[in-house]
Parts: sequence; structure tokens; C-alpha cells
Amino acid sequence: MTRTINDIVIAGAGQAGARAAEALRARGFKGSITMIGDEPHPPYERPQLSKAMLQSAGTSVAYIKRAQDWNETLDIRIETGAAAIDGDADRRVVATADGRSFAFDALLLATGTRPRRLPALEDAQIEVQYLRNIEDALRFRRHIHSRSRIVIVGGGVIGLEAACAAAKGGCDVTVIETEARLLPRAFPIAISDLVAKRHRSHGVAFVFGATVTGSSSRAVTLSNGTEIAADLVLVGIGVTPSADLAVRLGLPVADGIAVDACGRTAAPGIFCAGDVALQRSRCHGRAIRVETWANAQNQAISVAGNMIGESREYGDPPWFWTDQYDLNIQVVGDMRDADRITRGDPDSGRFSTIAMRGTELVGALSVNSAKDMAMLRRIVAADARPQRADLESPGYDLRAALKT
Repeated sequence: MTRTINDIVIAGAGQAGARAAEALRARGFKGSITMIGDEPHPPYERPQLSKAMLQSAGTSVAYIKRAQDWNETLDIRIETGAAAIDGDADRRVVATADGRSFAFDALLLATGTRPRRLPALEDAQIEVQYLRNIEDALRFRRHIHSRSRIVIVGGGVIGLEAACAAAKGGCDVTVIETEARLLPRAFPIAISDLVAKRHRSHGVAFVFGATVTGSSSRAVTLSNGTEIAADLVLVGIGVTPSADLAVRLGLPVADGIAVDACGRTAAPGIFCAGDVALQRSRCHGRAIRVETWANAQNQAISVAGNMIGESREYGDPPWFWTDQYDLNIQVVGDMRDADRITRGDPDSGRFSTIAMRGTELVGALSVNSAKDMAMLRRIVAADARPQRADLESPGYDLRAALKT
């Protein structure tokens, strides 16, 4: 039996929630749309928090739309500063912490993630922060302006982009990473080394294979006994899915909210998209959460159509980018456990690395080679199977791979 959809509620007012709301109107949905978000701001672009907003004191917040446009142009109701924390899948209602209830015919869970906390610094005397929202970015930017001594815990993309901004701003920066190198799950070792070398050339220090075990008012203590002076500690050790509402709705939750290729959850009429969604990745050969801007946007747009009667499967390969100093690095698919082919000359600072498992091209990474990446993303998405010998040939035109 087909359920009539008149009222749609979107739990989450971030990238995924906002793009889904836009897509619903673009696809002609005339019913009511209510978007509920815990932050006091209308939806804004997330990548700027560790990129543009940290690079310049004059950078203003890039909102997805002006606040009045949501209501006046799109007729979308936004409830800010009020996260949906409870719900009943049978009665088809969600509720906010202040006691308000919102009925729905279809519900999109776009609740995203929250920073993983570092227990050793929970009651620290030293100033500790995470980088998750506008206020966090502005606070970190003030420390850059003050040329603070900054310790960054976690050598992931967010931590490294923050380190780049702080180093360029004249801060004394140390990055603590528990692994033996940077981003081992996303980068081949040669790229990890390249990034570390570029950071060191700008004065950033690294401590690998250590964790933070304690702190004083002006320093942190590491598991190797080292004490590092700091005015601020930025923690970037990953995120956990914000799935409390899903649990209240009776959905099974492991490392995220499981969805099928159309974004449907285990409960009829309840969908999920963005960072919190546990979705199948062909490149990885398993279900994963995809914590990228592109997925939050594109999956949400696809799922929005399915909420109102379409049946379109989403299977874009994961893709992200990072800008650090003069390096633009882009990654598509999965780079782990694969044979690798290099195109271009790494010594030139412009090249790509392709990951293959057998005949399948499962991932690629480019350094300052956006043109290559544009084609490689299409090749991975199409599950094209170019010959290894062709890919190894310097003169091979990647466009030919889409014709095989």
C-alpha cells in the first residue's frame, strides 16, 4: 500500500538535511517540510570550518541559503537550536528537548556525527576544543591571530588542515598521532610522507605512536613521557554517529544507521542520509559511513527523491579533497589493500596514484592533478575496467577507459 506523503520532517539541519530539503522542492513536492537542527544557525557549508574560515580573519560564514530564503522562497520551516531527541515510528512523530512534537508521513534522519571525546582531557585545566561548528572555528581562528602554542591531537584531515592554517598564521604547532604515519587508511605511505614533509617545512612538529595521557594548565603529557607546552589543545580523533534518535525510533544501530541503496531504513517511511548513514560501498566491499561533503550532498539529494516515490539507487564512490599549503590532494574510492599504479612524476609535484584489485579500479589519489581526478572519479563510478598496461602508459588518455 502506497502511503500519501503530505508532511516531511528532516531531523538535522546540516549539509545533508539542507540539500534534501532543497531537492524535495526541486522535484515538485508541495507538502510541508520541517527541518530541525540543534545549532542556532541556518544550514551552512561544513568544509569551510577547517579551510576558509581558518585561513583569513575576514572570511565570513558561507550559508547554503539565506535564512529568509528557506521560508519565503522555498516554504520550508526551519527549527534551529532544537535537536529532535525522541520519536515514535508507529505514531509517526518526533519531539524536541523542549517538548514540541512534529508529525510526519516521511522522516529523514540526517543527524550527522559528533566529535569523539578524549577522556584524558575531559577535566583538563588547559584550554581544549573540538572543531565541529562555526563557534569552534571562530575560537580557533582567534588563537591563530594570537599566535598561540597549539597542540593538535589527531593527524587526520581536519587536524592537518587546522595545523596548516595555524602554522601559516605563525603559531607553534605540534601534531600528536597514535599511528606510525599520517592517514594510513586513506593515503599510501609515500603521500603520508609527502604531507608530513610539507608540514615540517612550515615548522609543524610531529609525534607519532603516542597518546595524550594528561595535562597541566600550560602543557600536555604524552604516553612516552614527553611534556609539550601549549596554550590550546585541538582534539581531532574522529567522530561517532549521532544515532540517539534512531535508537528511540527502534532502528537497529551499529556504527551508524543502516540503509539500503535508496536510503531506506528498517522502518517504513523513515530514511537516512549523510555522515550517519551506514551504506554499501562497492569500492570497499562492505557497508561504511561516508564522512564527506560530497556524500552528504549527493546522497541526500538522491534519497529525497525516494522519499516522495522515486526508486533511484545511490552508489557514488566516496570522494574527498584537502588543501594544505601548495598541495591539493583528492581521493576517490578505497586506496587500501590494492596494487598501485603511478601516473605522472611525483618529483614534479603533480601526479596520480591508481588502486587496483585484479581488474577492478577501486580507488585513486591525485596530488595537484585535478584534471586526472575528474576522469578517475568517473571511471571508478562507472566500474570501468581499463587494462593495467594502458594505465601504466604515460601517454594513455583516461577518457578512453570509459569507452571500454
